[in-house]
Amino acid sequence: MGLTNLGIVHTIISLLAVAAGITALARHRLIASTNRVGQAYILLTVLTCLTGFPIFQRGGFGPPHVLGVLTLAVLALAWLAESGRLFGRAARYVAVVAYSLTFFFHMIPGFTETATRLPVGAPLATGDADPGLQTVIAVAFLAFLVGAACQVRALRRQAPTLTGAPAPH
Repeated sequence: MGLTNLGIVHTIISLLAVAAGITALARHRLIASTNRVGQAYILLTVLTCLTGFPIFQRGGFGPPHVLGVLTLAVLALAWLAESGRLFGRAARYVAVVAYSLTFFFHMIPGFTETATRLPVGAPLATGDADPGLQTVIAVAFLAFLVGAACQVRALRRQAPTLTGAPAPH
């Protein structure tokens, strides 16, 4: 199945979001709205979700759309936590882990679409339920868990600044 024009735009935006996420994680060890690269990641992730909703090449409203709704909900949770309006002293932890979770969410359709389309004519995976693809996504989830644990540990070392939003980097 080829990409529609909207599919191409959606893919470009999602790749830019992933690039911004990688940059934020490499530079700051976290994604936060307190710096430009984090802001770009958040905006591009929202646009990824919004451009993904009208894409129905595999039928009607389905798992990719649910993931988009979940991603927007987790972004909202992260922003609320980051603003210090919820979660008290745990706000920084919730914000950092939630933003990182949205980065993992990018990996699910990224790996799925890549593995089910490439190489052209002989894709690596037969579909969403392909065991090899599920293994790759499970490894990405383990990487998220390890990364989130490292982020929480780093935040604990910054204990005096735990109240309020993450400090700008």
